[in-house]
Amino acid sequence: MTSNKRWGTAGTCWLALCILMCRCARAEDAGVHVIDTEHSTLTVRVSKSGLFSAFGHEHEIRAAIEQGSFRANPPMVEFTVDSRNLRVVDKDVSDEDRLRIQETMLGPKVLDTQQFPNIRFRSNQIDPPKDGKWAIHGELSLHGQTRPILVRVEQKGDHYWGSVELRQTDYGITPVTVAGGTVKVKDELRVEFDVTGK
Repeated sequence: MTSNKRWGTAGTCWLALCILMCRCARAEDAGVHVIDTEHSTLTVRVSKSGLFSAFGHEHEIRAAIEQGSFRANPPMVEFTVDSRNLRVVDKDVSDEDRLRIQETMLGPKVLDTQQFPNIRFRSNQIDPPKDGKWAIHGELSLHGQTRPILVRVEQKGDHYWGSVELRQTDYGITPVTVAGGTVKVKDELRVEFDVTGK
């Protein structure tokens, strides 16, 4: 009888502890928003340079954000893009040229997406908003390299839009050159994020 009472007391304490842990977990998860992958995208804008750059093309490349989440308190954002899903969406080129540019971009000479299929960003500090914009410090993993970046973000309706300037060579990527270097893409490129939550 005494043993049963002890087990009953222990069981009650264990149940109370489980309930408390569940409540804490729910409180911790409160405010965490899953990114709406159907309405959130990553866009890369690549410019041209070189002697005959007028004959080259500015490139716009886009992919849906595959998964991610963000939280207001404490502030945090992270997401992943499947680099194999990046698509060239240039409007001033033929379908054949667009496909050729895309194959080069995804192939071993540039992104090597078979070896490096993921692009990841995770914040480690978000400064309080100033002039309606947040400064998000974090790390971007691309092409097997991880580098710190600073993204400026502003809210547009129910979307959060941010951008950052990167150098391809910082991530071990050699900018594409054609026609003996007379037409090439710039080392610097612009990455834009358009994120909304569910």
